[in-house]
Amino acid sequence: MTTKPKAKTGVNVGVDVGKEQLDICIYERNLHFCVENNTQGIRQALSRLGRYQVDRIVCEATGRYEHGLVESAINKGLPIIVSNPISIRRYAGAIGQLAKTDEIDSRTIAQYAAVIQPEVRRHKSKQVIKIKDLLVRRRQLIEMMTMEKNRFQIMPKFLKADIERHIKYLLKQIEKVDKQLNTLVEQHDEWQTKRERLLSVPGVGPVVVNTLLGDLPELGSLTNKQIAALTGVAPYNRDSGKLRGKRRIRGGRATVRTILYMAMLTSIQHNPVIKRFYQRLVTEGKHKKVALTACIRKMIIILNAMVRDGTNWNEKTA
Repeated sequence: MTTKPKAKTGVNVGVDVGKEQLDICIYERNLHFCVENNTQGIRQALSRLGRYQVDRIVCEATGRYEHGLVESAINKGLPIIVSNPISIRRYAGAIGQLAKTDEIDSRTIAQYAAVIQPEVRRHKSKQVIKIKDLLVRRRQLIEMMTMEKNRFQIMPKFLKADIERHIKYLLKQIEKVDKQLNTLVEQHDEWQTKRERLLSVPGVGPVVVNTLLGDLPELGSLTNKQIAALTGVAPYNRDSGKLRGKRRIRGGRATVRTILYMAMLTSIQHNPVIKRFYQRLVTEGKHKKVALTACIRKMIIILNAMVRDGTNWNEKTA
């Protein structure tokens, strides 16, 4: 049996990811096929795609169900992109694609890949993915503990002992996750150096640093404008004709922005540079929340420069 030669022109592939099934469309060939979303099915799909010169494979971020496909594609050296579902939905709306089935969705994603041509970026290492997973688990535990603390205030007295035991258990689980995070970072000299550098900044603690390592691995490799946009603290214009609207932030990585927001509440008290910057903005009449957002932008630019230039915190040059 002879195998088909690879096509000379590149193809764009869209994958609609389901819990049990992957619907795959090769846009330029108008070809659709399905496989099971398991190890064997993924192997079959990638073997079939291996007959073509693949420019990009695009799938939506589903939370977890796309992980097997993404990891296998990376291992085979295929250019796979996990896109924001909102971007694909907006594209579908723009082209008037209202019908929705798995096959139609896969074709829409493939068309999005061919027309928009999203950039293929370097994927995170397994260690970074593990850090990211631990950070997700830590946030889940914090949320559960917050809910339990709220319940402790309103539930009857005979239930409070049980709630208190659960809170103590959750605290132990958070400590366990923190130890795992620290161990992962200590296993890599580059991460450890970066961690120590970031911890030299007043107001930046281990939780902030671990979040930056896992959720913002691009830190130090981007320009100031790019890192601010990626964090979601770059102001965007809202102008039309003579109207000059308020500048607003949008997009970016919410987990990084949220943890930096919490860090700023400490930094405006203990970090002299951020404190002076915040006080000046408030004195000039800026709303406190706007001033805090500006402080986050200043802080992430400082951290980006420190990692990029290999320097520790210096109040005079910050």
